[in-house]
Amino acid sequence: MPSRPERNGLLDGMVSKFLIMKPGITILVLLSASLTLFSACGSADDLPGRAEIPENYPEPVEEWQEYRIGVLTDSTGWLRLVDLIWLSEGENRFGSSEEADIQFPEGSITEFAGIFHKEDMRIRIEVSDETEIIEHESGEMVRSALIFDPDSEEDPPHLRHGTLRWFIDQRGDQLGVRLYDMNTPKADEFSGFPRYEVDESWVREARFIPADEDHEIEVVNVQGDLINRHSPGKVEFTINGELLSLDAFEANSGLFLMFTDQTGRDETYQAGRYMIIDFPDDDNRTVIDFNKAYNPPCAFSPHTTCQLPPPQNRLDVSITAGEKRPVGWDGVEDL
Repeated sequence: MPSRPERNGLLDGMVSKFLIMKPGITILVLLSASLTLFSACGSADDLPGRAEIPENYPEPVEEWQEYRIGVLTDSTGWLRLVDLIWLSEGENRFGSSEEADIQFPEGSITEFAGIFHKEDMRIRIEVSDETEIIEHESGEMVRSALIFDPDSEEDPPHLRHGTLRWFIDQRGDQLGVRLYDMNTPKADEFSGFPRYEVDESWVREARFIPADEDHEIEVVNVQGDLINRHSPGKVEFTINGELLSLDAFEANSGLFLMFTDQTGRDETYQAGRYMIIDFPDDDNRTVIDFNKAYNPPCAFSPHTTCQLPPPQNRLDVSITAGEKRPVGWDGVEDL
C-alpha cells in the first residue's frame, strides 16, 4: 500500500473546524483560509526567474571565454604551473639535482642554484655564482634578496631563469615556491575546455540576501585544510520553478560562488565549479549566468590548493551550462 503524503498541520486544524461549521458558512471559511495560505507563501511573481538577455548575447559569453583562455595561458597562468613546493624552516637548497631539497625540472637550471632561507614567515634567497636569476619586473640580477615578508604591502617579486618563473606563495602558515614554465606546449595549444552550448535559459535573475557583517562559513580545500571565509550573504534564484540558493563569498570583481550539481556525476568536474557574478544593485538584485560556470584549477592541475563548495552549495539539480570536465589534463581526482 503506497504511503500517504504528509498533511499540512495548519490545514489539519482548519479541516477539524470545518466539520463543526454550518454548511452555509463553510465556503466563506474556505475562501478566507485559502487567502491566508496564499499570503503566507508569497506570490509566484515575487520569485526571480529568467533574466533579461542583452541584444548582443551571446557575445559577452564569447568575450569571457577568450579572456579566460588568456588568463589560463599567461606566463603565470594555471596551465603553465609545473609545481608547488612547500618550504621547510631553515635552509632549502634548490636546483635541478635530485639531491636538492627543492627540485626544479631536470636541465632547467643549474644542479645547485642556491638556497631559500626560511626564518619564521620570511624567505630570503641566496643565488650561487654559477646561476643567473633575474627579478622579472626590474630586470635586475638577483644575488641575495628578501623575497617574502608578511609585513610588506607589496606582492612577492617574480623571479625567472630561462623559461622558468616563480614566486613565494602563502597558504595559511605554509610558504611554498609556485613554479611555472613558459615552455609548455599544451598551454600554447589550449583553446578552451569542453563546454555546453550557450543557452539563454541559464541566465537567471537572482536576489541577494545579506548576512551579518561578521558572518563566516567554514570551507575545506583540496589538502583537507579548513578555512573560515567571510560571506556577505547568499543569492536566491529559481530553476524549473524551484527556489534555490548559494552562499556567496567576496572577490575583487564581484561575488564568488562555488557549487556542485548533478552533472558532476559524469559530465562536469565532480568536486564542483566556480562563478563570479556582479555585485548586487541597490535593490539587492543581480544576475547569474551559468554559461560562465568554470572549472576550479584543481580540475586540471595537481599543484593547487583550491577550495571546495560548502555542503549547502550542493544543488540537487543538473546545471547543463558552462565548462565540462577537462579532457587530457591531470587534476585532483580523489575528492
